[in-house]
Amino acid sequence: MAFTFRGGIHPPPMKELSDKVALRDAPVPERVFIPLSQHIGAPAKVVVNKGDTVKMGQKIGELSAFVSCNIHSSVSGQVFKIEKMLDALGRYVDHVIIDNDGKDTKEYLPEHENPLELTAQEIKTIAGEAGLAGMGGATFPTFVKISPPDNKPVDTIILNGAECEPYLTSDHRLMLEMAEDVIIGGLLFMKAMNASKLYIGIEKNKPDAIEMMKKFAPKYDNVEIAELITKYPQGAEKQLIDAVAKKEVPSGGLPFDTGCSVQNVGTAKALYDAVRFGKPLIDRVVTITGTIVTNPVNVIARIGTPYSFLLDAAGGTKEEAGKVISGGPMMGLAQKNLDVVVTKGTSGILFFPRSQSLRRTEQPCISCGKCVEICPMRLMPTVIAQNSRLERWDIAEKNNALDCIECGSCSWICCAAQPLLDRIRRAKSEIQLIKRKGKK
Repeated sequence: MAFTFRGGIHPPPMKELSDKVALRDAPVPERVFIPLSQHIGAPAKVVVNKGDTVKMGQKIGELSAFVSCNIHSSVSGQVFKIEKMLDALGRYVDHVIIDNDGKDTKEYLPEHENPLELTAQEIKTIAGEAGLAGMGGATFPTFVKISPPDNKPVDTIILNGAECEPYLTSDHRLMLEMAEDVIIGGLLFMKAMNASKLYIGIEKNKPDAIEMMKKFAPKYDNVEIAELITKYPQGAEKQLIDAVAKKEVPSGGLPFDTGCSVQNVGTAKALYDAVRFGKPLIDRVVTITGTIVTNPVNVIARIGTPYSFLLDAAGGTKEEAGKVISGGPMMGLAQKNLDVVVTKGTSGILFFPRSQSLRRTEQPCISCGKCVEICPMRLMPTVIAQNSRLERWDIAEKNNALDCIECGSCSWICCAAQPLLDRIRRAKSEIQLIKRKGKK
């Protein structure tokens, strides 16, 4: 049985560029630039000073609010300085700049030889101390995500191994090469949330990963591999719950409202590493790919590594890049330069020639209805976008603009090349700003 959801599109997958390339450690730069904001919520509060000697895994930023995250050094060495730099989201945020001494002297959390014997609270505490955040791109602090309100119990954990964005293969390789670690990480999520069932959702275009997961799943109780029909955005949280659990997250609601919790397979591996080996979140798997990359790769990169450094590890590009995207081509963000660095949410870095970087010329909407037909949230993208263009935020909100998951399917399918997602994003931003002002 294959699972899926209503709507969606089928962009060219382009996985073949890197899906057969095994994981390897990326070279470590002589200097890392570690942002204090790598997550949804308040930036971490810096707890080191210029000139301090730090160890790999040492806390250098402490969570400053309930929705926040600890930040740890990815190398051992000396703090060069702390200054604001541009991040991948286009913000100027504080970065702790550390000169790497090359020794990798560690300061990890305590190890636990039998991770599944820990209590739910112990697992939650470790997730918080280790600075875990959602590694599928959303970067929501894991400690918060696994602490639902008492009146909204979770009975089902879904690990997201769909990796539905074109080009990206980091999760694929992780499942293929570290399958049992991922499964144990999922079981730790189950225990932390007192859930009774674990599903691991994988698209059918990754048969080797499905086979590998099925090899290890029978060793554990209540673990099921959910084979997903290959379709974008199959890996979106709400669509995954719809496909696997046959439940719908209510408008304005959260997965908690369905009794489900969705976690990325990379986050599951990070939780396993934190509980078993005491390792904070100081590195992650990143795919460096694109049609002009000389040797597309999947590397385990230290947090704070500049994009330019990783491009060198992939052999550079065959021609000058016209666009560089952090993340996937559908939901990722174009970058101004290669000085930005790997963070907890960096799943991939894509390089494209100028010929693939130009937008089509916008034409008048012909009311074909394709964007409505494929919208996975059952919205009317053209209506929301039109009211956004006219700055009619109240009407955009009445048409459920805030329910948009920003998958970009509407823009991709639009034969008139209208920037639907850009306009819907603006509407969401303006509506949220009005709401915040109203509360104040």
